Amino acid sequence: MPMRKALITGITGQDGSYLAEFLLEKGYEVHGVVRRASTFNTQRIEHLYRDPHDDDVRFRLHFGDLSEANNLQKILDAVQPDEVYNLAAQSHVRVSFDLPVATADIVGLGALRLLEALREHQQHTGRTVRFYQASSSEMFGKVCEVPQRETTPFYPRSPYAVGKVFAHWATINYREAYGLHASNGILFNHESPRRGETFVTRKITRAIGRIHHGLQDKLYLGNLDSQRDWGFAGDYVQAMWLMLQQDQPDDYVIATGETHSVREFLELAFNHVGLNFQDYVETDPRYLRPTEVDLLLGDPSKASQKLGWQPQVGFRELVRMMVEADLELAAREKTLRDAGHVLPLSIGARAAA
Repeated sequence: MPMRKALITGITGQDGSYLAEFLLEKGYEVHGVVRRASTFNTQRIEHLYRDPHDDDVRFRLHFGDLSEANNLQKILDAVQPDEVYNLAAQSHVRVSFDLPVATADIVGLGALRLLEALREHQQHTGRTVRFYQASSSEMFGKVCEVPQRETTPFYPRSPYAVGKVFAHWATINYREAYGLHASNGILFNHESPRRGETFVTRKITRAIGRIHHGLQDKLYLGNLDSQRDWGFAGDYVQAMWLMLQQDQPDDYVIATGETHSVREFLELAFNHVGLNFQDYVETDPRYLRPTEVDLLLGDPSKASQKLGWQPQVGFRELVRMMVEADLELAAREKTLRDAGHVLPLSIGARAAA
């Protein structure tokens, strides 16, 4: 049986790196799309590289961008994938208010360009390619019901969320109009030690590591009362794969079914190192959104029943995992500082005296 091939956009991100690992363990040949830039951003996937002279290289990268339709078509024709996972995005909600047009172009129109390239590829080759679109719980925004499920109406509250709604419905349209095996995964917040430092959970755990090692004094955040359904990214990529193994494409909410506030996350994370977060955390209006999403809580029952998917890592274990990883990172930074190196500030930080 020939080896299955997967193509992942956004492979250098948190989800892309975990998905690449998962698929390689499943025996796939994995191809990733990366943007050409002046600096490398492949640290999350560097451990996946093998000797390029090895005949059994199953991990390859291709330069591309969701803003370039012709390039996407060329990559599809070159790779001939069996599965395509669209994880690429400008994924920071607060930043999307500052860059609304760029965000909409990549998040919304980028998905449409990829769907159209996939439609043309299938038309020309006669091959069936299964497609996964990374939808987001942010689409629910000002929620119309609690918990949120696949039938809950969307009420997006940011340019990012508006772009995701566009991409979500474009995926459904291509499924119904052209018969594509195209599925949406409506993923609620999912975190890990690989989470970007601009996201609130990682800002918190990075700050704890730096405060613990004397590299930082304070942490500045926005709304501490926001409630989110937080899971582990490593669990959620399995759900993505399971969707594309079904005979029929569909849309699924992926969540833990629990909600916790930013304040709860802070308390649990700081307690892990014996500190009171109130001594170190201050609010800063710069980190507030113009329109806030107050409560997200997903109902994963459909994914449980139809996919057999269940989250394995609970909230407390997730917080502990992230804090311990960032304690180790800060310890390495302290060693560098003590050796005379100048360290950059983390997001939401002020320099230690």
